[in-house]
Amino acid sequence: MEKQHSKDPLHGITLKVILEKLVAHYGFDTLGELIKIKCFNDNPSIKSSLTFLRKTDWARKEVEELYVRSVNQFSN
Repeated sequence: MEKQHSKDPLHGITLKVILEKLVAHYGFDTLGELIKIKCFNDNPSIKSSLTFLRKTDWARKEVEELYVRSVNQFSN
């Protein structure tokens, strides 16, 4: 029996990994320009951003959508 692979690009990836890859690729300055949320512009950190994104569905969705659009640009 063959295992089925999910076509969801976010399958198995945590929010922390998504955020770390985005920050490594863009930096908080550019992230703050691409997604207008305070946690990227005002004293940004991974920890504070994760706290906000876990509580705020619309912001998390925007971060996940940016990740999906950008995933091919990341170097592994």
